[in-house]
Amino acid sequence: MARAKVAISLDELTLNRLDKLVQKQVFPNRSQAIEEAIAEKLARIERSRLAQECAKLDPAFEKALAEEGLSEDLAKWPKY
Repeated sequence: MARAKVAISLDELTLNRLDKLVQKQVFPNRSQAIEEAIAEKLARIERSRLAQECAKLDPAFEKALAEEGLSEDLAKWPKY
């Protein structure tokens, strides 16, 4: 995948904490640490948005929609 360079500004405390993680070899370098942090945050936001959209659904309507046509098909199902 193509990469693009960006410049960011971090407060000194955050940068020091980041550098300590790199020194401890938690991350190979600053760029990798920042890339992973951004990817995790974006994934969390996307999951949150999905949860918010799911919360808007009407359970009764969703159940009725899922069961739509089942009563017609039930007669065609084999007896067990």
